[in-house]
Amino acid sequence: MSDDLYEKGLEIRRAVVGSAYVDKSLAEADDFTRPLQELVTRYCWGEVWSRPGLARRDRSLLNLGMIAALNRPHELKLHVRGALNNGLTRDEIREVFLQVAIYCGVPASLDSFRIAREVFAEEDAKAAAAKA
Repeated sequence: MSDDLYEKGLEIRRAVVGSAYVDKSLAEADDFTRPLQELVTRYCWGEVWSRPGLARRDRSLLNLGMIAALNRPHELKLHVRGALNNGLTRDEIREVFLQVAIYCGVPASLDSFRIAREVFAEEDAKAAAAKA
């Protein structure tokens, strides 16, 4: 795979989920997990997220619904933060998780709301600290 694709993926990955998260993931990679980190960066972020067919905001919207349906709380937390970075509002995120309740079940929606509230609280605390 091309290094250009990896670099493009790294740039998009950092823009969406934050440099701190990406840098930590890469720094913690070992011989066992490094190939997965490289695959995710090249394929998910470099190949798919860079495609012109959907805006990053739309990709985030889709990811929230799919990850909630799959019950992947760690990834959901990461992508709620990414959705905020990509311009989704808290109200729009709420609407996604209400839709999840109908099509994927109330338990999935309840967990998604709980996770989103955690992210919102963390973001609010960061904003308050920045003002202080």
